[in-house]
Parts: sequence; C-alpha cells; structure tokens
Amino acid sequence: MIRNFKAPLSSSMMMNMFPKGARRLHVSAAFNAKAKVAMSRFEPGTSISYEKLHENIDIVRKRLNRPLTLSEKIVYGHLDDPMGQDIARGRTYLRLRPDRVAMQDATAQMAMLQFISSGLPKVAVPSTIHCDHLIEAQIGGVEDLKRAKEVNQEVYNFLATAGAKYGVGFWKPGSGIIHQIILENYAYPGVLLIGTDSHTPNGGGLGSICIGVGGADAVDVMAGIPWELKCPNVIGVKLTGSLSGWTSPKDVILKVAGILTVKGGTGAIVEYHGPGVDSISCTGMATICNMGAEIGATTSVFPYNHRMKTYLNKTGRADIAALADKHKDDLVPDKGCKYDQVIEINLSELKPHINGPFTPDLAHPVSEIGAVAEKNGWPLEVKVGLIGSCTNSSYEDMGRAASLAKQALDKGLKCKAAFTVTPGSEQIRATIERDGFSKILRDVGGVVLANACGPCIGQWDRKDVKKGEKNTIVTSYNRNFTSRNDANPATHAFVTSPEIVTALAIAGTLKFDPETDYLTAANGEKFKLEPPNGDELPARDFDPGQDTYQHPPAESGSVMVDVSPTSTRLQLLEPFDKWNGKDLEDLQVLIKVKGKCTTDHISAAGPWLKFRGHLDNISNNMLIGAINIENDAVNKIKNRLTGEYGGVPDVARHYKANGLSWVVVGDDNYGEGSSREHAALEPRHLGGRVILVKSFARIHETNLKKQGMLPLTFADPTDYDKIRPDDKISITGLATFAPGKPLKGVVKHGDGSQDIITLNHTFNENQVEWFHAGSALNRMKELQ
Repeated sequence: MIRNFKAPLSSSMMMNMFPKGARRLHVSAAFNAKAKVAMSRFEPGTSISYEKLHENIDIVRKRLNRPLTLSEKIVYGHLDDPMGQDIARGRTYLRLRPDRVAMQDATAQMAMLQFISSGLPKVAVPSTIHCDHLIEAQIGGVEDLKRAKEVNQEVYNFLATAGAKYGVGFWKPGSGIIHQIILENYAYPGVLLIGTDSHTPNGGGLGSICIGVGGADAVDVMAGIPWELKCPNVIGVKLTGSLSGWTSPKDVILKVAGILTVKGGTGAIVEYHGPGVDSISCTGMATICNMGAEIGATTSVFPYNHRMKTYLNKTGRADIAALADKHKDDLVPDKGCKYDQVIEINLSELKPHINGPFTPDLAHPVSEIGAVAEKNGWPLEVKVGLIGSCTNSSYEDMGRAASLAKQALDKGLKCKAAFTVTPGSEQIRATIERDGFSKILRDVGGVVLANACGPCIGQWDRKDVKKGEKNTIVTSYNRNFTSRNDANPATHAFVTSPEIVTALAIAGTLKFDPETDYLTAANGEKFKLEPPNGDELPARDFDPGQDTYQHPPAESGSVMVDVSPTSTRLQLLEPFDKWNGKDLEDLQVLIKVKGKCTTDHISAAGPWLKFRGHLDNISNNMLIGAINIENDAVNKIKNRLTGEYGGVPDVARHYKANGLSWVVVGDDNYGEGSSREHAALEPRHLGGRVILVKSFARIHETNLKKQGMLPLTFADPTDYDKIRPDDKISITGLATFAPGKPLKGVVKHGDGSQDIITLNHTFNENQVEWFHAGSALNRMKELQ
C-alpha cells in the first residue's frame, strides 16, 4: 500500500536485505548448468537460457532464410513470438521480452510512480534503481555525497522503499553511475536489457543489446508486457588495423559521429565487426557503444571475444564466460550477413579526435583544433578539463590519464586548467585509490568527485566563470549541447578521450597537439609527453569498496512507500484524459521552435533534477531552452489570449486554464539526446496535444506516444515554413486514425487564409490504442 510515513528503512533492515559479501554473487549465482543467464537466485522474474536464445535464432534464421547479424540474433532471439512475428527492418514493430530493466534515480522516480499507478504488486523481471544523477559536484567526492544524501533524503527514501515494496534492487548514492554498474554486474553477451537512460547502450561493450527507453517503456517490461521496438536497421562498422599510441577507443566513436551526424544512426543498431575489434578492450568497446547515443542509434554492439571473456573473469563472472564460450556462435554475426550501410575505419590510421563545440558530431583531429578554434573565434584557453563519466571512467581510462599526469609531475608541472576526475563506480574509485592513480591525479591538480554523473549532466556548481562569459572546457563525456554542463550558454564544451583531456589540461590550451608539441618543464627544459599507457584491468582483483547495494526483501507487505501530499519533490500521478472521439480543432501554436531542440531544451536537467518526481513542478521548465523563431529568444513567447509576452510554461498553463489546447512546431531530429520522458509528460500535463516537426529522435517520439500525445511529421518538410507563430492548427482524420494512414492539418492564419498540409505518423495498432485511452498506462489498466 502507498502511505505517508516519516521513518525511512532502518540501516539494519537495509543491510539484511542483501547478504554481506554477495555483491557479485547476486549476479553470477544464477548461472547454473542449464545456462539460465538473466536473473539471480535472489531476484524475481523470468529467465532466458542460451538454449532458448539459440532456439529462437534458429527459428528466425530458417524463416528469413538468410544469415543474421549479431544484433539481429540477440534482438530476434528475444521475440515474444519468433514463429509468427512479422520481421522487416525499418518497417515492422517487434514484440520483445527483455531480460531486465535498469533505472537511474532521476528517471526512476517517474517510472516507479507510473508502476505504482498500475496497481501491480511486484515487477515481473529483474529490475534495479541506481542513484547517480542527483549528486551535485561542488567540493569533492566525500563532501558532495554527504550533502546529496541530506538534500535528496526524501527522494532516496522513496526509491529505496518503492524498490523494497515492488521487488526492485536499489543501488545507493555513491555506488556509481548506472552504466558502469550494469557493465560490472548485469551485462553479459546476449542479454537484452532496457534502461531509462539514453546511454544504456554502454553495455554493448560486453556483447549485450542494451537500449535506452522512457520510464513508461520500463513500466511495460516490469509489468510483464511484451515491449515494442521498431525493427532496427543495422549499420555495420568494420574495424581494421589496431589502436596504438595516442589513439583511443573514444576516437572511434568521435570519428563515427563525424561521419553519421547526430541523426545518422536513427532507427538503426550500429554493429562493430572486423579484425580491428580485438585491439580494443572490453571497457573501450563500452565507451564506443555508450556514445553511439549521440548519433541517434537505437544501440550499438560488439561481438563476443576474448577481451569480453577477460573482463567477465575479472569481475567475478567466469561461469558466464564459460557459457558464452560454449554458445559463441550465437554471440557473433553469421558469415555473409548483410548490413544496411557499412562504414570502414582503419584503426592504424585513425588519429586522436576532439568534437564540438555545442554538438557532439562536429569532429576535428586534435592536430587541427587549435587552428579551427582560432579561425572561429572559440576561446583557446582551456578553463577546465574533466575526465570520467559513464563514457570514460574505466580502470584503463584512469590508468592512461594517470600515466600522463605522472610525466608532468616528474617534470615539475601541474595542470594549468582546473581538473576534475569522476570515477564511474565505487569499485573503480576504490581500485584506483588502492593502486595510486587517484593520488597522482590529485597531485597534478585534480579534484576527485563523487561516483556519479556530476558535471556531465549539469550537476556542477561551477564558480570560476560567470554565466554568459565565453570560455572553453574539454571533457571525456559524451554530450556537449549548449548549457548542458554548467548552464552557461557561452561555454564551449568539447568532448574527447581522457588522455587528450589530461594533456590539454596540463597545457592549458586547445592549441596543443601532444603528438608533436612540446611542454616546458619547471627547469626550463622542453619535453614531449610520451603516449599514454595503462593496464586494461588491475593486476590484482578489483577492490569492491563499500557495500552499496540493497536487495528487496522476500516479504514486503509491511513496507510503506513515502509520498507526502505536501511534497515539492514527489507527486502521485493522476491519469490523463481519454481522447474524446473528435478531431483536434484550433490548437494554438504555443511556440515554433527554431533549430536544434534536444530534450535538454525541452526539459532541462541541472537544478531541475530535484523535481523529476513531481510532474507539476518539473513542468515549470518546459521548453525554456528552446529558441522561439518569432524573436530568437528563449523562454519568451506571446500569449495569444492576452497579447503579453511570458515564459513558455506560464503561457501554456494560462492556455490550459482557459481550455485552449496547443501544439508545438519544431525542426529536424526533435528531442535528440536524453531519454527523459519528462520532455513528453510536461507538454501533456500543461495541455499540449500535438508535437509537429520535420523529424523526431527515436526515444522522444515513443515517449510522446506513451503519454497520449500525437507526434506528427510534415509529409513535406518545407511545410514547416508555412506555419506562423500565431497560427491555429486543426488535426483532422482522427476518427479513422490507423497505421500508415496520414492525417490532415488545417493551418489557420491570422489573416483568415488557410493551408492544408499532410501529416505523417509512425503509430502502430497498439499505439493508436494508447492515444484513444489517453496514455499507454491508461490502456494497461483497461486491459487488467
């Protein structure tokens, strides 16, 4: 039952929920002789065996009568009905049975609130919550973690008790970033995992199909409902040669991003293959898959090989590695399989890259960035270098960065730029502390932050520059949209490898190529940095550090979940209204968005993260970062009822209060970036009905459908230009709304003239039912 209560779970109760010393056992103990590989003996849910995976693959291969790519094997191997499922890349919707669900704390709040609303007693598949998003970087790891636990006590308590109540594992604050925890504990070759974060594909480095989704998708899977995914196309990236010197795995995805752009992977899985794969460590492969989110890819994956086996062995999962060896044919692509597009990269010729600013697909060789920055008027001085994050915080990453820091220290140098280090997990933090890397990185001027997302997602209380001050930072992160890291739109953020970040932080300028340029030692001597080096994995076992996992109790009837009606952080959900059976008439254009509009523009992170569990409060950030085409301003639109200008959420609330539904008009790849479903929930909550754009990013389009919105695209993209900021738009044809059947838009201009335009959609039959019911959650309740 859901009740208001004051006392959190006692520490003794939390400790008793999970056996001491079982940190890895809860993963690997499940891998018995029958090869059941998706659940632990401590967790609820169903499991899938490698035998079952093979059986499904065999059925589909015979049906399609062709060789299969690796991603097809894993995806089709998890079909709910492999015998009857219609399979056509890029066209049909697949009904899948994922093995498990993972949620980070910022998105888990809404996901768990939705699961609570479903009325179901327990999750149907193994699921976990990971506390990584709500820890702000201010001083250093210890202090920041302590403060976060105090500030976010209400939210952490809700997540801990909801997890205990409904059978969801809970990784406490300080445990690390969700994707690193998954790689260390839950990913394995052949698993299908969904996560409520766009960088869930990180697990592809361990041969997994790991896909980022919105919270409503997670609720479907936790409820035991088949999960729908549009059958992905498959982009093959053939790797030849081998990595060496200053070139790192990060450079592979930086290069791919430059080729495919931020939308080139949309609707596709990127599958790496070829002889060059074996030169990349398992965690390096994870880095590449992680940042595949920045090209819009559904996910990315590498074939099973000895590097993955070594990682599994080192992380206490030798039994899984043995099973993977036995079933290796199902964990690599078939010979002769066909890709929809093939990119070839010679790793021996690949040079270090740095991408940015303001977009992760603006790729430059490091050797050229200084000249490019000078030409474009980008600040050359590097103010801050930041390494770590879910993308680059492995033992190998930290070791290679430390090898450069040690060279600088030996020459009497420290970083000219400020320098921060974010360990990816408690296991990584404890191990690099034990092995001396942390001391070296601190000695060179670094500040070791908490095991959390931190500045990568805007959780950074930055003090060295004022808002609006033009400056440059370099990071080993994955995303660098305007204002993302520090809420300063004038910050020029560049993404690159940890090694290059460290070198540029030491040099203090973008105009430094470590392969050719010299530094000046404390004694005046000129010297070059030697290429970085670092062990793939520690010589000794990993140090697990502090125990940070809470397992749900077998009996949870007495567990109460805390949602206070007066809370500003949490709010139980009310169902959205059903469709009234009529066309949507005279929707007011709320805002016509100009240019790039990511989920950061639609629902900003940073200080707003504290409201992720309270739909009404978080809605006060709706579209405050989007550029209004009418005046090139952000968060300043004209209220057509009053004639006055106001903030986007304020005007939307006024329209809703006066019974006026509205529409947002946008450009290409609308909603790229994070998986946050708040970017779909907020428009629905504030009275929006339609998002009309040239094209959508995959996750955001699905999230909008889940919440009963109509995500529509212009059949003719030039029709975007016909829409005026003061227009009203009617959507007609909804009485016969069906898959593959376009709708009509009647655009009514202020001068009395009209334009009639054709509007496309990608709804399937089930998704049409979501719209009719008012949301996917409403539809789920109808079917109970």
